[in-house]
Amino acid sequence: MKEYYAIVIGTGSAMNFVSTLPNKNLKIAVIDKDEPGGICLTRGCIPSKLLLYPAELVRVIETAEEFGIDVELKNIDFKRVMERMRSTISKEINMIHEGLSSDPNIDYYQEIAEFIAPYTMMVGNEIITSKMIFLCIGSKPLIPQVKGLSDVGYLTSDAALKLTELPKSIGIMGGGFIAAEYAQFFSAMGSRVTIIGRNPQFLPNEEPEISMLAKKEMSKHMNILTNHEVIEVESTSGGKKKIIAQDRGSGNMIDAVVDEILVAAGRASNTDILHPEKGGIKTDAKGWIVVNEYFETSQPNIWAFGDADGKYLFKHVANYESIVVYYNALQKKRVKVDYHAVPYAIFSHPEIAAVGLKEKEALERHGEENVLIGLQRYEDTAKGQAMDVKDCFVKVIVEKGNNKILGAHIIGPYASILIQEIVNLMYTKEQSADPIRQGMHIHPALSEVVERAFGSLMEPVRYHHTLKHFQLER
Repeated sequence: MKEYYAIVIGTGSAMNFVSTLPNKNLKIAVIDKDEPGGICLTRGCIPSKLLLYPAELVRVIETAEEFGIDVELKNIDFKRVMERMRSTISKEINMIHEGLSSDPNIDYYQEIAEFIAPYTMMVGNEIITSKMIFLCIGSKPLIPQVKGLSDVGYLTSDAALKLTELPKSIGIMGGGFIAAEYAQFFSAMGSRVTIIGRNPQFLPNEEPEISMLAKKEMSKHMNILTNHEVIEVESTSGGKKKIIAQDRGSGNMIDAVVDEILVAAGRASNTDILHPEKGGIKTDAKGWIVVNEYFETSQPNIWAFGDADGKYLFKHVANYESIVVYYNALQKKRVKVDYHAVPYAIFSHPEIAAVGLKEKEALERHGEENVLIGLQRYEDTAKGQAMDVKDCFVKVIVEKGNNKILGAHIIGPYASILIQEIVNLMYTKEQSADPIRQGMHIHPALSEVVERAFGSLMEPVRYHHTLKHFQLER
């Protein structure tokens, strides 16, 4: 049995503090069964965005004629798009691999790790132990139990990155973040895309008016079915795949015949591999590791963060959590996690970004009489008009009386950039919108759409009247 000062499972956000671990005359074990770099680099946010930028260029080029520019999109080299993505991330992966392999204080294991006893693990054929363990184990694609799916075969977001040929048609099971982004990519590349989501609302975690507009705009390039349950998948005589789904409302059956199926139903825990129960570490009903507000597991000096706890499966959240773990585990402080303003973006077309509370949550927590909502359309700003952006908007939610920002939701070009001005203020002591309302904004720049949203605060009832009026104009 080999003893280490610390065992670190996962080479994603856990690497943020590995170099700060004191030696104590004992090495550190770093373990990852996959390529080093974590999910974000190897098969998540970075490779997917390397694919989505070319897709965004396609959508921009398609609008050029509206501005008097005669452009012909002659060809999309799918293989080149994929090879560029793979070569870019390979460079980063190789750098991380070299760093881990050459560090004299680290034993780097490219093996599956599992607990066999408290503080004791089997890694490959070797037994190792440590009194301090960090679990940043990531997650995996969630595969629903659908008749015939395994027999027919399918892609996941992992497997899609290995494609060398563009499927002529693809059916996407799921209606969330991953489904929306890959639908945007494949449709822009030239595939015929069908999204089949079981939730009545496309992008169910978004504000209803955001989801409604996203579905309307994205449906111009693909077929989006909501409130449909995939019942069965089967092969056709022509070598294609048939997805059979049932409308959860009417009970009517539909089918979609496609070349490929992409399962984008969410993420699942990796603990079936880790066996944390053998290490005395509690998990919830879905297998996510249970942690407290300091990221301590049920075993002292064993910490879990990132996707491991199943809370917010975003790289920027995992990075933040790694800082909290660093202070608690290594600096012996008691720093609580704070999730009051977790931002995220969906790089679909149109782009979507959000932070903080949704309207329903704000009303439930603060009462309708204490909430104000601001709304501004892109097209009602000079830059938005210049870009000919239609229907897209910024929605902000503040607490009446003190202008404390409770949440913000944006759909439209550069949403992920525009929202950052709001996010930063939500991390100040007052969390007030006043600096946005009082600060000078460049004219005519797109940031004015955020400024004007905070300058148009209204009661929730009036907000919905205004929103309905805008929607009826179309």
